[in-house]
Amino acid sequence: MRGLRGPLEGRRILRAEVRVPGLRWPLPGDLAERLSCRRVERLERRAKYILVHLEGAEALMAHLGMSGRMMVLPRGSNRPPEKHDHVTFHTDEGMEIRFNDARRFGMLDLVAAEKLATHRLLRDLGPEPLTQAFDGAYLSRVLAGKISPIKAALLDQRLVAGIGNIYACEALFFAGISPKRLARSVPGRRAEALAAAVKDVLTRAIEAGGSSLRDYVQSDGELGYFQHQWAVYGRAGAPCPSCGGERGVVVMRMVQSGRSTFYCPRCQR
Repeated sequence: MRGLRGPLEGRRILRAEVRVPGLRWPLPGDLAERLSCRRVERLERRAKYILVHLEGAEALMAHLGMSGRMMVLPRGSNRPPEKHDHVTFHTDEGMEIRFNDARRFGMLDLVAAEKLATHRLLRDLGPEPLTQAFDGAYLSRVLAGKISPIKAALLDQRLVAGIGNIYACEALFFAGISPKRLARSVPGRRAEALAAAVKDVLTRAIEAGGSSLRDYVQSDGELGYFQHQWAVYGRAGAPCPSCGGERGVVVMRMVQSGRSTFYCPRCQR
């Protein structure tokens, strides 16, 4: 979203090219016509959704899915469309923004701005983790009585919006909390530590441009670099960065709810 602000905010979408009828769900049949000559007023994000507010009180709602990416091409690039460039936006400044999605797990929709808060994909989302609404007191309150593992609770978008698997693993490590621990046992000082760790991990990840595994790149085509800062994620069998040097403890991997979890069995209790 930050990478799209410069090329889009205050600009006009002269035309849109739509090359497929749908991604994860069908696209509005008149999407190209409805975007034509519309001015972009501002961009914001809710959880993992990009919201492009347009003149006329509508918003283009986008989700990148598993492999989607928004690529910004400068004026005069003359780069031919790639196989999975499904939608292209042409701005009045001569730039192109291409939505590329090999797996088609992403989505695009046009929504009346007044209906965003009640949209089926947004209405049940929890607070944003980088806002004041997300803190130890909030975590203590929503985790009380929950018998699911704390890792699963962090991935529950109804409790907190936008924390992904990688960042849940990293935050739990820095908070010293085992991913196996029941969520109801986290309130109190543990919740304070976890909320702080979530904010720190996400802030550092954003500054590093995210994590590039297979498909993800930033809007300018550059890789994200946060994967070089991972403490435990993807490091099964490697020494724990905290205690492994002295005691030979290695990072462990297990599967929770179909997702890989990485943790230190000594540092995280």
